[in-house]
Amino acid sequence: MRKIIAGILSLFAGQVWAAQSVPFPDVEMKLIQISAYVYYVQGLPGVATENAGFISNAAAVLTTEGWVIVDTLGTPSLGEMLLQRLQKISSKPIKKVFITHYHADHIYGMQVFKALGAETYAPVEVDNYLASEIAEKRLEERRESLKPWVNAETRLLRPDHYVDKDFTFKLGDTEFAVMHFGSAHSEGDLSVYVKNEKVLLTGDLVFNGRIPFVGGDDIAHWIAKLEEIARVPADVVVPGHGKAFKDVADGTGFTKDYLQLMYTKMLAAVNDMMPFDEAYGAVDWSKYKGLPAFDAGNRRNALRVFTALEAGSFAKK
Repeated sequence: MRKIIAGILSLFAGQVWAAQSVPFPDVEMKLIQISAYVYYVQGLPGVATENAGFISNAAAVLTTEGWVIVDTLGTPSLGEMLLQRLQKISSKPIKKVFITHYHADHIYGMQVFKALGAETYAPVEVDNYLASEIAEKRLEERRESLKPWVNAETRLLRPDHYVDKDFTFKLGDTEFAVMHFGSAHSEGDLSVYVKNEKVLLTGDLVFNGRIPFVGGDDIAHWIAKLEEIARVPADVVVPGHGKAFKDVADGTGFTKDYLQLMYTKMLAAVNDMMPFDEAYGAVDWSKYKGLPAFDAGNRRNALRVFTALEAGSFAKK
C-alpha cells in the first residue's frame, strides 16, 4: 500500500512540473547527508540570478512519519529537483515545510511541496512582505532574470501557519525546536533545531564562505540573535548559504564579525556626520574582498546599514 501511495505522490509531483513544460536547469545539486536523518543541498556561490537561481541551501529531515523540509530554493524547478533526490532516499510523504524567511532564493520552490499537501510555516512578519508591492515586483523581475524557471506558473504562496514565537513539536520519533527571531536578516526570520540529531538549520541568519546579504534594517538585533544561536547545543549547523560546519561559535562568528564591522563603522560615520562615500572608503574590507558576492553586495550592504542608522539618528533628534 505504501508503494502505491508513493507512486501516486510521485506522479502528482511530476504532473505539477509537467504542467509548466520547463526543463530542469543544468546545475549540479548533490544531496549531502550530515547526520543519520538530516540532508541538505548546498547552493552555488554567486548572486541571486546566477546558477539558474541555485545559490541558497535547503535541508530535509526524515522522520518515521515523513519528511520535514527547511527552505525550498529559488525556483519551482529547483524545488522539484530537491524532491526527486529526497524520494530516492525515502518515498515517505512531505509532511511539513518551514520557510526561514521570505527572500526569493528560498521560497519559489514552495509550491512543489504545497501541491503534495505539505503544511507550510513561516515567520509572521512575512505577511507584511506579501502585502507589499515589493513581493510582486520581485516575482516579476525573477520571471525575466530567471526565465524560464520562474515563469507565469510561479506563484507567491502564503504559509498555512505563521510563527510568532518559539515552539517545539514532534513528528514521529523526531523532536524539533522552532526559534522565531523577528526582523534580523530580513523582515522576519526563524531557525529550526533538530533535537535528536543535534543539527541546527539557521536560514540566512548565518552565512558561510560568502558575505552576508543585509536585507533587514535592524543589524544590531541580528548580531544579538547570532549570540543566541551560538549557544544552541548543535553538532552541525547548516547555514542559509555555504557549507555546513561543526563549530557553532566559530561558524556563526564569521557572520557576526562581518556585521559587527559594518555596524560599528557605519554608526561611527553617522555620529560624525561623515558622507557615506567617505565612510565606506575608510573601512578596511580586505578580510572579505576575495569572497563571493563581495563586489556585488558589500557596498550595497554598507549603504543600507548607513541609511538605516542615519534615519534612526534623525528620528532621535
